[in-house]
Amino acid sequence: MSIAHTITRRTMLAGASAGALLGLSGCASYGGYSLVEAVRRLLMLSADNAFARLTSVDGFWNSSVARLALPDVLGRRGAIAEGILTSALFRDRLQHSLNRFAEAGARRAAPRVTEAVRVIGFANAAALLRGSPGGATAALRQEMGRSLVEAMIPALHEVLVAAQDPLVAQTIGALAGVDIDGVATSLADSADNAIWAQMAEEERAIRANPEATRDPVLIAALKVL
Repeated sequence: MSIAHTITRRTMLAGASAGALLGLSGCASYGGYSLVEAVRRLLMLSADNAFARLTSVDGFWNSSVARLALPDVLGRRGAIAEGILTSALFRDRLQHSLNRFAEAGARRAAPRVTEAVRVIGFANAAALLRGSPGGATAALRQEMGRSLVEAMIPALHEVLVAAQDPLVAQTIGALAGVDIDGVATSLADSADNAIWAQMAEEERAIRANPEATRDPVLIAALKVL
C-alpha cells in the first residue's frame, strides 16, 4: 500500500456540511470541527500530494521546485580532485542519481510529517488559514525543526551503500575528506529543503482551488476565512 494512499485515508475524513461551517466562520470551533482540524486537513492533504510526487520514480528530478542540486559537500573549495565534476555529462548523471536516492529519504520522512500534523496543536489556526500561501507548511516546518533530516540520514546512508552506484563511488573516491556519511548528511539537508518546498507548492494549489479536494471542511474554511 502506497504512502499516498495511507495519508489520503487519514486526510479525507467524513466532513461536516459546508453550510454548518459557513454559519459560524468566526468561531474557533464550528459545525463539530475546529479551525485546528481545518489546518490539519490542509497540511495532511498537502503532505499527501507532496510525498506522492516525490516518492514516485524521478519524483525529485521531475519537480519544478524540488529537484536537488549536487550536495554542498561535493563542491567544497579544495575538495575536488583534478578533473572530477568538470564534465557536464558526468555532473548531470551524478545529480540525477542522487535525486533518485532522495526518494528513499522521502519515504522515511513521510510518517514523521503525518504524525506531526496529527499531534501538533496550532494556537493560531485562524491566522494560518487566512495567511499567505504556503504559510501553514512554513509553520509546521518551524515546529518540526530538523527532524526530517535526522530521519532521512540513515535511509540515505543505506541506499548509497546498497546501490553501489559507480558515479557516486567514483566521486567520493576522488574527493579528499568526503565519505558516505558526509554525502548522506548533505543529501538529507537538500532533500529536507526540497520536501518542504514541494509541500508548500501543494498547499498553494489547494488554497487556489479548494473545491478540488471535495472536503467540505476545507472548502468552507478556505472560502470563508
